[in-house]
Amino acid sequence: MKDDAATKKFTGSFTQQEPIPEEAIHAATEVLRHGRLHRYNLNPGEDGETAQLEREFSDYLGAQYVLAVTSGGYALATALRALGVHPGDKILTNAFTLAPVPGAIAAVGAQPVFVETTEALTIDLNDLAAKAAETGATVLMLSHMRGHQPDMDRLMQIAGDAGLKVVEDCAHTMGGMASGERSGRHGTVACYSTQTYKHMNSGEGGFLATDDADIAAKATLLSGSYMLYDRHGAGPDAQAFEPYRDTTPNVSGRMDNLRAAILRPQLASLPDRVARWAVLHDAMEAALRDVPAIRLIERDPALVRVGSSFQFLLPRKSGDWMTNFVARCASRGVELKWFGAARAKGFTSSYKNWAYAGAHNMPGTDRVLAGLLDMRLPLTFSVDECKLIADIIVSEAKA
Repeated sequence: MKDDAATKKFTGSFTQQEPIPEEAIHAATEVLRHGRLHRYNLNPGEDGETAQLEREFSDYLGAQYVLAVTSGGYALATALRALGVHPGDKILTNAFTLAPVPGAIAAVGAQPVFVETTEALTIDLNDLAAKAAETGATVLMLSHMRGHQPDMDRLMQIAGDAGLKVVEDCAHTMGGMASGERSGRHGTVACYSTQTYKHMNSGEGGFLATDDADIAAKATLLSGSYMLYDRHGAGPDAQAFEPYRDTTPNVSGRMDNLRAAILRPQLASLPDRVARWAVLHDAMEAALRDVPAIRLIERDPALVRVGSSFQFLLPRKSGDWMTNFVARCASRGVELKWFGAARAKGFTSSYKNWAYAGAHNMPGTDRVLAGLLDMRLPLTFSVDECKLIADIIVSEAKA
C-alpha cells in the first residue's frame, strides 16, 4: 500500500554528523599517547600537528598566512583587533547572519551597523555603498551566511571605493568558490570555523587567513604565542613580529594538537564532501522547485556553494501560520528553523534579538526573514531521505 503524503514521517537525525575518519582517529590517538596536546609542547625537531595543519590549509587556500585558533568567532574578533578596530568604531555587517558575527564586533567594543539582505540571502550591495558613505566605517565584516555569496567582484569594487577593509566570515563557505576563487580569498582577512556543524568537524575550532604579514603577526601574538611564533607552520618571518611583540596583548585562543590531528585528514577529503553535499542540495532543490507555495533561493550557477544547509521562502504567511508550520513539520520528524520568530531559539536568531548591538530599522531584511526557513543537510542523509523530507514540507505547506 502506497504511503499517504499526509502521514509520512522522517525518522533520521538533522544533527547526526558522519563519524570522524579512521585516519583522524588514529592520529588523535597518537597525540593522546604522547600527551603533547599544547601546540608548543614539542620534542626537538618535531613539527606539531597544528603547525602542519596551518601549512596544509595555507596550501589549500592559496593564502600566505594561516593561524589555527579555538573557534571561528575567536578568529573574527582577532581579525578586528589585528586591523586596529577600537571601541566605538562602526563596523558594517550583514543583517542576516548568526550571533557570533555581531558578537565578535561587540567583543572588541565596536558598534555593528547592519546592511540590508536581498532575497538571494546576500548582502544588499546598494545598501552597503550607502551605509559606507553615511557612516565612514573602515571595516566590513562580510558574512557568507548559509553559504550564499554576493557578486564578489562588485562588492570589492564598492569596498575599494569606500576604503573598506573586508573581513570574510567563511564559516559556511569553507570549500566553496566565488568569482573563480576559493571563498575567503577576496578580502583582507578570512575566518573559518571547524565547529561540529561546519564542513570540517573538530567540535570547536577555526582559522584566520590573510596575505598581510602585519595582520598575521598581530593575530598570532593575540592568540597567545608567547614569542614562540617560529613554531607556526604558515606564519610570517620573525621580523614581521618585531614592531608588535611588546605592545600586543595575549588574548589566548590557540588550537591544540588534538584538534589539529582530527582535522588534517578531513581537509584532504573536503572536496569529496563538497561534491556529496551538492548532490543532496540538488535533490532538495529539484523536489521543491515547482511547488507554487514555495520560493527557492536562486543562486549564481558559477558559484560553488557548499550545500550543507538548505533554505527556502514561504512568503506572505502570518507569524502564527509559520509557527504552526514549523511545529507540524517537527511532528513528522523534519526540523526547520524560522528566522522570522520574535525570540531567538537554539542556534537561530536575528538582528532584532541582539540588544547589545542597538536598535536598527531593516525593513528589507524583515520582509525576507518573515518567510525564511532553514534546515541542515548532514552527509548522513541519503538522496531518498531528502526526497521524503521534501514530500513532508510540500504536504504541510499545502495544509
